[in-house]
Amino acid sequence: MDMPAASASPAPSTTPGGNRRKVALAAAAASAVEWYDYFIFGIAAALVLGDEFFPSSSPVAGVLAAFATFAVGFLARPIGGVIAGHLGDKRGRKPMLVLALTTMGLATLAIGLLPSYGTIGLAAPVLLVVLRIVQGLAVGAQWGGAMLMATEYAPEGKRGLYGSLVQLGVPIGVVTANVAFLLAEGLTGGDAFTSWGWRIPFAVGVLVLGLAWYIHHRVEETPEFRAAERELAERERREKGAAGGDEAGEGAGERRSPLRAILGGHLGTVFLAGGSFAVNTATFYILITGVLDYTTRELDMERGSVLMVSLLVSLTQFALIPAAAAFSDRVGRLPVYAAGAVGLLVWAVPMFLLIDTTSLWLLAVGTFVTSCFLSIMYGPQAALFAELFTAEMRYTGASLGYQISAVVGGGLAPFLMVLLLEVSGTSMAVSGYIMVLAVIALGSIAVLARRARERARAVGGEGEGGGGGGEPRAEAAGGAR
Repeated sequence: MDMPAASASPAPSTTPGGNRRKVALAAAAASAVEWYDYFIFGIAAALVLGDEFFPSSSPVAGVLAAFATFAVGFLARPIGGVIAGHLGDKRGRKPMLVLALTTMGLATLAIGLLPSYGTIGLAAPVLLVVLRIVQGLAVGAQWGGAMLMATEYAPEGKRGLYGSLVQLGVPIGVVTANVAFLLAEGLTGGDAFTSWGWRIPFAVGVLVLGLAWYIHHRVEETPEFRAAERELAERERREKGAAGGDEAGEGAGERRSPLRAILGGHLGTVFLAGGSFAVNTATFYILITGVLDYTTRELDMERGSVLMVSLLVSLTQFALIPAAAAFSDRVGRLPVYAAGAVGLLVWAVPMFLLIDTTSLWLLAVGTFVTSCFLSIMYGPQAALFAELFTAEMRYTGASLGYQISAVVGGGLAPFLMVLLLEVSGTSMAVSGYIMVLAVIALGSIAVLARRARERARAVGGEGEGGGGGGEPRAEAAGGAR
């Protein structure tokens, strides 16, 4: 039966408020610096990596090669999520988060120092691909750890809001990455930026190592993971005592495999989670990388101006993401989540019609409205995914669902956008791609909502976390409302 256990909703934390806030802010900072390191690659792929690492007589071929390398990192993300999720469900959230931050910092610094094709030949693109894979592994491991550090420390009735602090790492990463490139281009400019100035943002990314040290030494493991550990240890002790011998120990070892539990009984929930979010990740990466390439290369818009629009639009998410998350604490996750998906479906065509005018103001309007719908989905998403799985398999399940959506949506989106534009000759093909993913998202959300209603009826109309007042429910967090 592909349904979470009755305890799927995280238990409210009894941790003192000051420590909660410290952990939540540390998790948000971890998310921000990790995404900064990840996003600067996407911006660099749209601006310079094609020429520096994939020289070709065709500019389109160079951009496709750079975006293919960008996509490779997404293919590695589920692997990072599975490995860190399995270990994070067994060993703790904090160690995996620290490892992910350290790995990302070192890989990002190495990209900034990597010689170009003109210096070391074919070794340059090969090493770039390898380092991008390492970045993908790191960010795949990071999201689940940061998200659970925040949501498992959250006070009663505020899990969506606390989870949104980690989600804010994405717009923070986008804003700081754009600022870093704007400053680098302003300080160097022209040929100097193309030659070496683009490397500056990668060097700054190594500051993530300092945050990894802080979390390792100053942040405690989540109380819910510690409680789950104690409960499991007590259960195994009782069963071993009742059965005697190694046989019970072996059975307990099997139960201690989060990945086996997910693959054996909850894989459908993982795919529904991934299907519900793919439209968000695809549209997001189309905005921050695909549109940047399209407007500067195809529409001949000024690079600095387009970067500034992207920066200003991203700033709006700082208010919208926590607002949507807080609203989901009151009315349920799925109604808010579905509203964002409907918005992306309806706005996909108008967005590109506005972009195609080549007006900076209309570009800003088109991307701003899209960003609003992305924020409406992104705010409650961390709490929603956490509530789909029990504590002993939550890191694995939530990470795998999220990273599947990243591969299907985000990783391929900029590459497919360039390909669709070349084949069709119209941006409406990209709008169609977004609309297909939005329909898939709404179908996945509908199934999750149906499961939530069935589960509510099975327990007499009450969700596992208590329905009223926005407390999370198991299997879709209030989506049956």
